[in-house]
Amino acid sequence: MRFPEEFLNELKSRVRLSDVVGKKVSLKKRGKDWVGLSPFSGEKTPSFYVHDDRGFYKCFSTQKSGDAITFLTETERLTFAEAVEKLARDVGLELPAPSAGEAQQYKRRATLIDWVEKACVFFEEQLRKSGGTEARDYLQKRGFGPEAWARHRIGFAPGGWRTLSDFLTKQGASIDELIEAGLLVQPDDGKQPWDRFRNRVIFPITDHSNRPIAFGARTLEPDGKPKYLNSSDSPLFHKGRTLYRYMDAREALAPIKDGPLSRGLIVTEGYVDAISLAEAGIGTAVAPLGTALTEEQLDLLWRAGPEPILCFDGDAAGIRAAWRACDRALPLIEPGKTLFFVLLPDGMDPDDVVRVRGAQAMRDMLGGARPLVDLLWARELEAEPLDTPERKAGFEARLMAAVGQIKHPGVKKAYERELKDRLYWHFRPGKGGAGFKSASPGQPGQTPGKKGFSPGPTGLAGLGLLVRAIMAPELFESAREALAKSEYDDPDVAAIRDTAFDVYQSAEKLDLPTVAAHLRILDRKRAVELLEPSLRRQPDNDPDAASQDWLDAMERFPVARTLVAEVQATKRAEEEGVEIMGAVHQARIMQKVIARRSASRSVVDEAVTSPASEGVQELRNALGGMGAAMESKRSED
Repeated sequence: MRFPEEFLNELKSRVRLSDVVGKKVSLKKRGKDWVGLSPFSGEKTPSFYVHDDRGFYKCFSTQKSGDAITFLTETERLTFAEAVEKLARDVGLELPAPSAGEAQQYKRRATLIDWVEKACVFFEEQLRKSGGTEARDYLQKRGFGPEAWARHRIGFAPGGWRTLSDFLTKQGASIDELIEAGLLVQPDDGKQPWDRFRNRVIFPITDHSNRPIAFGARTLEPDGKPKYLNSSDSPLFHKGRTLYRYMDAREALAPIKDGPLSRGLIVTEGYVDAISLAEAGIGTAVAPLGTALTEEQLDLLWRAGPEPILCFDGDAAGIRAAWRACDRALPLIEPGKTLFFVLLPDGMDPDDVVRVRGAQAMRDMLGGARPLVDLLWARELEAEPLDTPERKAGFEARLMAAVGQIKHPGVKKAYERELKDRLYWHFRPGKGGAGFKSASPGQPGQTPGKKGFSPGPTGLAGLGLLVRAIMAPELFESAREALAKSEYDDPDVAAIRDTAFDVYQSAEKLDLPTVAAHLRILDRKRAVELLEPSLRRQPDNDPDAASQDWLDAMERFPVARTLVAEVQATKRAEEEGVEIMGAVHQARIMQKVIARRSASRSVVDEAVTSPASEGVQELRNALGGMGAAMESKRSED
């Protein structure tokens, strides 16, 4: 339907944009504008601005912008016409008279929605009548009482062949309309149509305005086939573009601000599982409609949050479903768009877990969801024994072929590096795979440090320099060689450096949110936590950071760290009484060490004694402390 420009201007003037956006985004007043976290990315620092006086929003993390209509089309996947109609209803503005063709199409759609709504009410009433006893017993056994029936509008379709048809035609519906709405089946032999749903528990499927547009149904007959049945595709409904409970789940997700369940919806395999989680207080659950996840459904999930959790039964069928989802998602993943997986134990489904082990056990399992990269690794690892060089080579080839499907260059490079690292540790002689850094279910994506490792200030040396370089891309460009050669005690600091290079080399915008998004894809939780203080603060680029003395200090940093490591290694060897080399050779080496220490000391002195600007004072203090420690070591030697 086309809308006159005058009508659209009138609509926008009546709509307050912050009210529309505020239903999806938690906004805070900043001057005359509003600011919040972007609904289009997984950022931690607000960069999403709403300007009521000008009627538009701007998302600086994704560069998206628009008005109230655009916002609804982006966040709720509405068509332009649907967004206009929804806004007009909200502000009480009457829609303009459409053209003859548009009016006919609109009237046809509205008529079909009306008959589906009447069918939904009919099914709800039948559940509460005497004929619905068996359906009520089934629902009670699943733990769903009358309050749950009302919340989810659950109903019952009687066993008659034309019970619904007769009811609706008496109210004025035509047979053709009911067939088009997916409520009746037209047999090929030309016989009279019959009701699609008979002797089944009914679950309404709604559109983005939460209006029923179709139904899912579960048979009550022990040997009934199929066990679950959906409405046929219609002008109102396409099963590959719809998720059961989508709008309810999005509304439940909006107020969740922290924890693993805050970053996306939960996908179950069926309606009953989604309802079970919702009734257990986990209201962010949705379900596809009898098919493998489609690209359109993945897009719906990512519109709600960057990291949806796919929760599958732990049986063979559930594992195959997880693998299909993995293959479908690989070409589409990018920073702020990935998947996590939970494979439930002992062939249980979410409904079983909630009823047998309780809601908290289900939350714990969801909180331990594994990233997509883990699922990919496990699938190829279990494909065949790795007992010959050829099979080992095949394992690596399969992994790299899967990575080849990833379209985003930065994520593709990160996956290649991650999987090659895992391959090294898995096949390392004498390790037997124990060194695989993501093998431990309790610590995904974490590399254990050496004995006595501490995440304190010493262990995190270099993090401040690295963060400052990421925040100032021109500095990163100038210092990239020094950064590439830097050695870090902490594996997560090293991961931040490697990820920053992945972002830089793929020509993405280099900033902390983008680096953090890449790290989340690889489930580097602690690395993301190390960036959190800077993500929250996000100061403007410090002009002093690009000064020559800063760059000089950065270039000297790897040399100083290598020297300290050498001295510590030598001292440990001496204390343990280990003879590493002959006396003459050792004396020569120590002369070189002392000479290098003196050279490095002069650099430290110069950095500490030269006039200090505020931007590098913290760095100089740190280097000064290192210099003093080195002087102490020199006198001891």
